[in-house]
Amino acid sequence: MSTNSQPETVTVTIDGTPGQAWSGQSVSAVLVAAGIWPLRRNPVNGQLRGPYCGMGICLECEVTINGRPSSRSCTAHVTDGMDIRTRTEPLPTAAHG
Repeated sequence: MSTNSQPETVTVTIDGTPGQAWSGQSVSAVLVAAGIWPLRRNPVNGQLRGPYCGMGICLECEVTINGRPSSRSCTAHVTDGMDIRTRTEPLPTAAHG
């Protein structure tokens, strides 16, 4: 039995950019390790939000995973080929007439 075995490496795509992660690692951990802290914008005031509680309660870490919006990145685990999309673009402003 080897005592220094490494976890399996998988390929993920973050906002269109391919990268590597360890299989089973939380999506939040992969994003933070890549230097990505803001994950979404608050829909009410537009402020950037990111991982906070780390256990799926606060909803601040929601991203789109494999096309499924509002996925909690702290409770999702990476798999090979996973597509992760953050939502940090500015919110649309209402047109004033």
